[in-house]
Amino acid sequence: MRQRRLSLFDRVITEADSVLRTITNSGHAAGRPSPSTGHVDAELSPQERRHVAGLMRVNHTGEVCAQALYQGQALTAKLPTVREEMQQAAAEEVDHLVWCEQRLRELDSKPSVLNPAWYGLSFALGAVAGAISDRVSLGFVAATEERVCNHLRDHLKSLPEDDRKSRLILQKMLEDEQRHGDKALQAGGADFPRPVKDAMTAVSKVMTGSSYKI
Repeated sequence: MRQRRLSLFDRVITEADSVLRTITNSGHAAGRPSPSTGHVDAELSPQERRHVAGLMRVNHTGEVCAQALYQGQALTAKLPTVREEMQQAAAEEVDHLVWCEQRLRELDSKPSVLNPAWYGLSFALGAVAGAISDRVSLGFVAATEERVCNHLRDHLKSLPEDDRKSRLILQKMLEDEQRHGDKALQAGGADFPRPVKDAMTAVSKVMTGSSYKI
């Protein structure tokens, strides 16, 4: 039997539940256990705990933005194969989202209150990129993942040496994000020029600076 092709309206309805779960920090389940499972938490000073919580809050916000980006792109992507790539990547990013939420709870902290705003902006950017062309959409994924990987490398250097739980999570996230970016380019994504990447970096700095604090 031939499968019915979903209309734009159908896809909007399908994504609505995922949108609500992402911005309310509830209802998501990871497909893989956290890399930190089974490891004993380090004895962190109050200052170190606040710093690690700030870093994990930034990474959690980054995953909220990733969900929004992929969902927006899947909504407007023209080729079904590209749409499926976006949906698969979003599913894998859910693991990161859940891992960061779990680590924040362990640190007696919470996600950023600004997440709904960042979600809306990222969703709009993803939808616009997908509407322009699949090549631009995939290129936007690659450029975004490049920025994310840079943040993760910086955070790994900034973590307290004894915080193995956070380190294991960020190392696995870095591995996954690098793979997502590489796959986007291999699938035909545009390699954005340096000025575009610099503008994306500037926006990401605003996001990281605000999410670290609130």
